[in-house]
Amino acid sequence: MTALAAATLSLTLLAGCTGGSNAVDQNANGQFRYVQSTTKGSVIPLVQRKKAGDLTGGLLAGGSYRLSQDAGSVVVLSYFAHWCGPCQTETPQLDALYRERKASGIKFVGIDAKDPSKSAALAWVQDKGLTFPIVYDQMGKTALQLGDLPLKFPPASVVIDKQGRVAAVYVGSILPKDLTPVLDTLARETS
Repeated sequence: MTALAAATLSLTLLAGCTGGSNAVDQNANGQFRYVQSTTKGSVIPLVQRKKAGDLTGGLLAGGSYRLSQDAGSVVVLSYFAHWCGPCQTETPQLDALYRERKASGIKFVGIDAKDPSKSAALAWVQDKGLTFPIVYDQMGKTALQLGDLPLKFPPASVVIDKQGRVAAVYVGSILPKDLTPVLDTLARETS
């Protein structure tokens, strides 16, 4: 009986973490505020999307990145850390999807978040052969730069549409098959 109660509570809590139409707080001052994650394979409705802040950061391999440099493109921001078990599977899969889709103009940017060792992170990235640009974000500031996205632990992904608006927020692992229909939908959007 205790196990049944625990399972019911777990399912209730998990159901509260899905997104749908309530993923974005529509407060009076028009600021974007993340409330819940978006259901895998779906996007925030166009009329509810809010402009993402201009994420900036230093690249793990040197140089810098600014989200505004990818204006006009669909951008997938993949939050990971080398010590994160699910990230060790997800990140190389997303890099493969990036290599498959980059010719169509879809951008992927890794955000190595809350990783205490830059050298260990760089070694892991090189070992995995990751090819998309990666921002090193030890303090986890980029989620706040985007607009109050409380992404506490990797893995997580944020998808930005061509107009620079947050189109989806996925907390937890996603598979390329979850992301492919989203990328297809956003690539077809014109406004």
